[in-house]
Amino acid sequence: MDTMSVSVATVRSATSVAGARESARDFLEGLVQPIAAEAADTVVLVVSELVTNALRHGGGTCTLDLTAHPDSIEVAVHDRSPQAPRMRTPDLNGGTGGFGWPMVNRLTRATAVTRHTVGGKTVSALLTR
Repeated sequence: MDTMSVSVATVRSATSVAGARESARDFLEGLVQPIAAEAADTVVLVVSELVTNALRHGGGTCTLDLTAHPDSIEVAVHDRSPQAPRMRTPDLNGGTGGFGWPMVNRLTRATAVTRHTVGGKTVSALLTR
């Protein structure tokens, strides 16, 4: 299977997170070699978390890229902030979060943060097909 990639439209609002999830599902459904439903749900969850974090902490806008490799799916989210995601103790009472980045790291084979010289960063996650 050749690599298949798509750049999803720029996401600008929290309501667009649903659109990013829908775009991810459409991408996965369009693969020549489909992935299992549970794996697809995991990809969509990672998309949701990374896009939400980029909107909340990365300057209010982001771009989502999805790439299908023979044995993996890559989710890449680009935003304007140079700050990398960080592990922190989840807030169980105050509702300030802290659950997403640890969850993404547990669900994926690998994560990476690439800072860009012109500003911003890309957060990538590699998931098993």
